Amino acid sequence: MSDFPKCAKCGSEYTYEDRDMYVCPECGDEWSKDGVEETEEDVRVIRDAHGNELNDGDTVTVIKDLKVKGSSVVVKVGTKVQNIRLVDGDHDIDCKIAGIGAMKLKSEFVKKA
Repeated sequence: MSDFPKCAKCGSEYTYEDRDMYVCPECGDEWSKDGVEETEEDVRVIRDAHGNELNDGDTVTVIKDLKVKGSSVVVKVGTKVQNIRLVDGDHDIDCKIAGIGAMKLKSEFVKKA
């Protein structure tokens, strides 16, 4: 039996050592041997216009008319967007809007439904 720590994400006991890191072959997670793990302060929290925390898979409602760049289409106030995905960057929500297609939105223009 190895003396390597179990994976913190999936609990796998099959972790292995790779240079100065531990690696989990089941979920692909990597962490430092020094025990420096990601804390809650390191994780970016994305909030809507009213301060509610957003998560992947949430449904949100648009709170302002948004012009679609390069098109004459407008996303109207009250449009519900289902199954959002949070990403890094200026536009931090990836989604598909019915009748328009795939879009990126800023979290400051939506509220959690």
